[in-house]
Amino acid sequence: MSVTSGGPGQRRRDRGGGRAHRLYSVVVFVLLASLDNVAIGLVPPLYKPIADAFDVSGRLLGLVTAVSFLVSAVAAVGWAYVGDRSNRKPLLMVGTLLWAAGTGGSALAGGYATFLAAQLVAAVGLGAVGSVGFSVVTDLISPNRRGLVMSFWGLSQGVGTLAGTLVGGLLGAADWRRPFLLLTGVGVAATVAYLFTYDVRRGQSEPELAGALDAGADYDYRISRADLPRILGRRTNRWLILQGLTAQAAFGSLVWLPVLFAERAEAQGYSESTAVVVGSVFATLFQLGGVLSIVGGLIGDAVQRRTPRGRALVAAVGILAALPFYLVLFFVPVTIDVPDGGGAGAVVGAVLSSVVTEPSVGLSLLTAVVALALTSANSPNWFALIADVNPPEHRGTVYSLGNLVNGVGRSAGNGLVGVAFQGLRAAFPPPLNFAVGLAAFQLFFIPTGIMYWLASRTSPADIDNVHDLLHNRANHL
Repeated sequence: MSVTSGGPGQRRRDRGGGRAHRLYSVVVFVLLASLDNVAIGLVPPLYKPIADAFDVSGRLLGLVTAVSFLVSAVAAVGWAYVGDRSNRKPLLMVGTLLWAAGTGGSALAGGYATFLAAQLVAAVGLGAVGSVGFSVVTDLISPNRRGLVMSFWGLSQGVGTLAGTLVGGLLGAADWRRPFLLLTGVGVAATVAYLFTYDVRRGQSEPELAGALDAGADYDYRISRADLPRILGRRTNRWLILQGLTAQAAFGSLVWLPVLFAERAEAQGYSESTAVVVGSVFATLFQLGGVLSIVGGLIGDAVQRRTPRGRALVAAVGILAALPFYLVLFFVPVTIDVPDGGGAGAVVGAVLSSVVTEPSVGLSLLTAVVALALTSANSPNWFALIADVNPPEHRGTVYSLGNLVNGVGRSAGNGLVGVAFQGLRAAFPPPLNFAVGLAAFQLFFIPTGIMYWLASRTSPADIDNVHDLLHNRANHL
């Protein structure tokens, strides 16, 4: 492998990389991970005004979202493969500019076909941010802290989706084009922010390579097509990729949680408009448990230092332990006391106060927070495990393959649970059909937990193999 001339001091001056510069770089990458999810969440709240503007059905706007998800996931595999072979910083900048251009084109579209094309351009660009960005961040963070940093990475994506929904609904109420124009400007600003990020060296966070890299060597191993069978032959990779199919089927069904609580409100006599607000507020409150993914990342780091099975065991226990809490959440009776027909502010205030004044609401919130806190241990430990069991030049590709399977699972869970609700209606009147359907789909967490347990058995050997590989390579740098 190559050795660059000049001492380590000169290389550090050329590349930068002080603590403040690294922190800035991590913050930029994490924020960009949230921004791409803002772009994803922007369209659904605006289905009706966009459909009216283009004189098409809302179903065609839903098709835009579905196709965009698919294009982004497939494009991410290509971006990741190229990123694992080449300089990643220009790819991230090009990807960001692409989704900014697509978002701007969406705002300027004069018809449905143009809007669809612009959204697909944005989707191609979005595929770069997650897959290539993941590879970069894993090279910035030491193995002992990967779980913590990856918890922020995953959390930022969830926050981004919620922010996209909020920005779309608030800014797009009077003019649906306005939030797209705003996000275009943010995307251009993000590209400028990339210019000042630390030039992250591939493999620089690996202890085995530290001495060689500090001495001036370059880790110039890159992925090739011959590596793909080895990636899939790594047993832990198979479990980490396959678990997404069942895990995301369960998570995908949870987008119907607002409908469950809206149906409960209607069953108690509230009007449809009030019930919709009640369902949205309850669902938003219940998402608070996701913030505790940070705790899951910290626990994963701590247990991993004790045993190489640690991260996978933490994810397995979290997923399986959450199941009974979800079942309680879906079936516990909730007494809703809000002003029917009141303004959104009054209904929101009543729901918030009922957390304290109404025991059933407080119990539901506590149950939801615990359930989401337990399942959120999945995300940071999944990210960190991909980095642990793969050499640096494979990580982006493995992440993108897992993300592609995740997308398939989430789409299946989201769509099939709706069919299940209709099929259950004959035996269980609303809202019980929603509770039973959601409970049934959470059973997908059982095979997910089993696959993480299987990953805990294979990961020690795979981690050791990566350490040995990097040691050997360091001796030849």
